[in-house]
Amino acid sequence: MNKSTTYKPSPLGKIPSDWEVKKLKDILIEGKLGGNYENAEANNGIPVIKMGNLDRSVIKIDKIQYLPENEKFNNDDVLKEGDLLFNTRNTLDLVGKVAIWQNELPFAVYNSNLMRMQFDDKYVASNYFMNFAFNSHYGLSQLRGIATGTTSVAAIYGRDLEKIKFILPPLSEQRAIATCLSVWDDAITKTQTLITQKEARKKWLMQQLLTGKKRLKGYDKEWKEVQLKDCFHFVKSYSISRDGLSKDEGDLYCIHYGDIHAFYETEFLDFKKQNCIPRIIDEKTDIQEKDYLKDGDVIMADASEDYEGVGESVVVLNIDNKVAVGGLHTIILRDFAGETVSQYRGYLFASERVRNELRTKATGTSVYSVTKSTLDSLMLSLPSKEEQSAIAKVLQAADNEIQLLKAKVGKLKEQKKGLMQVLLTGKKRLKFNNN
Repeated sequence: MNKSTTYKPSPLGKIPSDWEVKKLKDILIEGKLGGNYENAEANNGIPVIKMGNLDRSVIKIDKIQYLPENEKFNNDDVLKEGDLLFNTRNTLDLVGKVAIWQNELPFAVYNSNLMRMQFDDKYVASNYFMNFAFNSHYGLSQLRGIATGTTSVAAIYGRDLEKIKFILPPLSEQRAIATCLSVWDDAITKTQTLITQKEARKKWLMQQLLTGKKRLKGYDKEWKEVQLKDCFHFVKSYSISRDGLSKDEGDLYCIHYGDIHAFYETEFLDFKKQNCIPRIIDEKTDIQEKDYLKDGDVIMADASEDYEGVGESVVVLNIDNKVAVGGLHTIILRDFAGETVSQYRGYLFASERVRNELRTKATGTSVYSVTKSTLDSLMLSLPSKEEQSAIAKVLQAADNEIQLLKAKVGKLKEQKKGLMQVLLTGKKRLKFNNN
C-alpha cells in the first residue's frame, strides 16, 4: 500500500479514503442494446458492428458485415464517437468485452448482442476510464460471476450487470490513470500494426519464393513437378477425442486437429518451444511404435469448419526423445524419398498454391474435408534441396521478426496488467491536478 495514503474498507477490499465504490446502475445514464441486424451479409452498404468485431479495448473492422443500402435501421443504433460497447453474449472467457468506438468507420450501427453505455460525468471522467474499470481484476471477476449459460455460450443480462460494483477515484485521478494506461495501449497498438505489416510481407515472400516468381541469388536450376505420392507416404494417426487427452498427465503426446487450427501459431510444431501439447490419458491405448512421429513429419488437419482452414498443417521439429502420434482428424505425411528439406516442408504445405488446390478438392458443406486419395494426386513444385534450404532461411528470418514482436506485445500486456492492479486499487497513486 502507498504509505502516504490512508485507506478504508469497502465491498471490494481496502481502497483510498477519498475513493468510492458505486454500482453500475448508479453511474449509468443509458444502457441500450442494438437492433437485430443478424442478417447483415451484403458485401457493402451499412456497416454493422457485431460481437465478433469486439476485442478487449479494441474494435476490429477487418471483417465487417453490411446491411444492404435500402435496409431499414434504427437511428438510435448509429454509433457516435466515445460510445462504450459491451459484449453481452459470447463464450464464457470472452463475454463482457468492452471497447470505445473511436469513429473507426464514418458511419456504422451495432447489433443486439452489444450494449451501448453512457455514464454520469459527475462520477466518471470519461468512457475511456470505464474501459479500464471493466477490464480490471475486480471488473472481470464480477462479470464472470454473473454470466449465465455454458463455457461455449454465455450471456450477461442488464438486470445483473447493473449490480456490478466499481472502484471510482476522484475525476482528476481517473483522467491521470487513463492517460497513464493509454501509453501502454498505444505501444501495444503500434506493435500489433507492425506485426500485421510483417505478416503481409512474409505472405508476399512466400507467394514469390515458393512459386519461383522470385529466385534467390545464385540459384537458377529448373524446378521439378512431382505428385505427392511419389515422395510422401502416410503414417497412421489415432482418433482420440479431446476427452481422452490431458495437458499435464501421461507421457504420450497426441496432436489434435483442433490445436492445429487454433493453437499452433506457426507452420512448425517445435517440441522445444511449444507448451501444453496434449497427452493421452489412457496409457493402455494400443499405439504402435512404427506410428511414432519423427522430425520433419507433416501433420495436416483433414477437417475444417471453414474454407480458409482446409489443409492447415504443421511440421514436427525437435521431438528428440519424446513420443507422439497424430490424433483425431489428422493425416501424417512422411518424406520417404528425401525430396524435401524439413524446414521447407512447413512453408510448402502452407503455400497458397498447395492450400488453394486442396480447397478446390475439399468435400462437404458445414465441414470441409480432405482425404488421403486427394493428397496422393496433389502436384508439388520443388526446387533443389539447396534452394529449398535457402528459401526456408529467408522465411524463417521473417518468422523470427514476427515472433519477437509478438513476445513484445505479450510483455507490454503483462506490464499494463501489473499497472492496472496497482493503479485501479489505489496501491499506487499518481500525481495529478485536482482542477
